[in-house]
Amino acid sequence: MQIACVGGGPAGLYLSILMKRRDPAHEVTVYERAPAGSTYGWGVTYWGGLLDRLQQGDPESARAVRERSVRWNEGVAHIHGRTTSHHGDEGFGIGRHTLLTVLAERAAALGVRLEHRRTVTDRAELDGADLVVACDGVHSALRTPHAEHFGTAVTGGRNRYVWLGTSKVFDAFTFAFVPTKHGWIWCYAYRYDTDRSTCVVECSPDTWTGLGLDRAAPAEGLALLERLFAHVLDGHPLSCRADGGRGGARWLTFGTVTNRRWHHGNLVLAGDAAHTTHYSIGAGTTLALEDAIALADALDAPGPLEAALSRYGRQRRSVLLPVQSAARYSARWYEELPRYTALPPEEMFALLGQRHSPLLPYLPPRLYHRLDRAAERLEALRRLKRRVGPLLARSLHPRTPPPPSA
Repeated sequence: MQIACVGGGPAGLYLSILMKRRDPAHEVTVYERAPAGSTYGWGVTYWGGLLDRLQQGDPESARAVRERSVRWNEGVAHIHGRTTSHHGDEGFGIGRHTLLTVLAERAAALGVRLEHRRTVTDRAELDGADLVVACDGVHSALRTPHAEHFGTAVTGGRNRYVWLGTSKVFDAFTFAFVPTKHGWIWCYAYRYDTDRSTCVVECSPDTWTGLGLDRAAPAEGLALLERLFAHVLDGHPLSCRADGGRGGARWLTFGTVTNRRWHHGNLVLAGDAAHTTHYSIGAGTTLALEDAIALADALDAPGPLEAALSRYGRQRRSVLLPVQSAARYSARWYEELPRYTALPPEEMFALLGQRHSPLLPYLPPRLYHRLDRAAERLEALRRLKRRVGPLLARSLHPRTPPPPSA
């Protein structure tokens, strides 16, 4: 099979690895418009379950990803001059450039052809391909002409955000909420290398314009953010580029992409071209890699290509329903942040962890917190009963020994 992956992100590169491993006779080409070795973004996050799936797909690249990732298992929140922490599941961070380098080197070693500085905007340019995988991002050039067929919808978020880097090393996944006279502004920060961290800053549109961030020069805007978050940055600078540059920061609004169908003939969607989930749940890279795994599994099964692509689309849309729902509620929690900032830090942090709940927007925060704590205690009692119940039953109702045989 001749496979063309348009877009050299995680989905396209990992699919090329999987298909070459399963059948070296596949002719797989990855087309990437950017030069080799260049990429945007800072660090990406994922959880341990992804490593298990990568291990099953390709142990060699999984090992390289694991070795070049950093770990944390604690969350920290700063608000009202206080700090609260929570010990949770182990999380991982890795530089986006590092991740793509690992996958590209592995793909090339397996015989995948990588064509950089190659922009593909029309499926007709790849007429010889049996399968064309559109993994060319949110604004996919291959998807756009067929948007009506795919049922593409983009729902815009309200808040403004900017993706930055810093030399401050955060040992825990860190949240910092800062009040200003124009409203709240906050950041999410996490380490992705031994000496680098990502820092995503977010605020409402009114706060963005009130602080003058909509019209500030790049260096001026960064200096303002450094002052606002000085208590967590510890004197470290913020930067817009991986080389430490202070120019070119882009404030964005997040767009949630959905598609009712995921293929059109031999053209199939993957990664951000197929779906996006709000950055506050940190699932984008994981979902892109899982798309690649699911598509490779579907293609590996016997049967015609049309059936394989239909099966892939159904399976991934089903998996994404709860994830995208959780992401929407997470984004809404931040859009309604003033509802929660009057709570004690411990309670606010607890609700931060529950922000994916569909009930939270409709209940008073204090009531929701009490109900959630009651549910936790009830579940603890149930677990205790399951453990202790059989022992207690045996002690209260010992078995009567059988009568001696005649």
